[in-house]
Amino acid sequence: MHARSSLSEKQRVTAVALFEEGAGTCAVATQLGTSVHPIRELYDRWRVRGRGALVTKPDKESFSFEFKLDVVRRFLAGETKVELAKEFVLSSPKLIERWARKYRDEGEDGLRPKRRGRPPRPVESEPCEGTELEQLRAENERLRAEVAYLGKLRALRAQERR
Repeated sequence: MHARSSLSEKQRVTAVALFEEGAGTCAVATQLGTSVHPIRELYDRWRVRGRGALVTKPDKESFSFEFKLDVVRRFLAGETKVELAKEFVLSSPKLIERWARKYRDEGEDGLRPKRRGRPPRPVESEPCEGTELEQLRAENERLRAEVAYLGKLRALRAQERR
């Protein structure tokens, strides 16, 4: 069973049995007393994998940029997502929808793999190798700013005490 599914195992088995008898998604949702959305997603998986829709795939599969691009182009050319999902043994037609949406929104770059996590910090440039006089002037300027800040902080604290 899918971890995020709102359907119980029993509901999923019953739904697949009803699909096999020819029932539609709305009828199944009404009969089970559930929302249509999870039933529709199960129905899409069932159309691709049959009873295999009840079994979850053990690991998340990753696909190459070229593979995704080929599938999306064929989908946009008019082939149905269910046919493509069957042909390429994908877990769900929803995957093709997601790829197509990214392709429409971001172009080909939307299908390229992206780095995960926080972007790396920019490399700090090495200290300037200016003359000693320039370095001393910069340090003097920084110290003046620090003294001015501390002076204002003292004034504010003194004002609060009054």
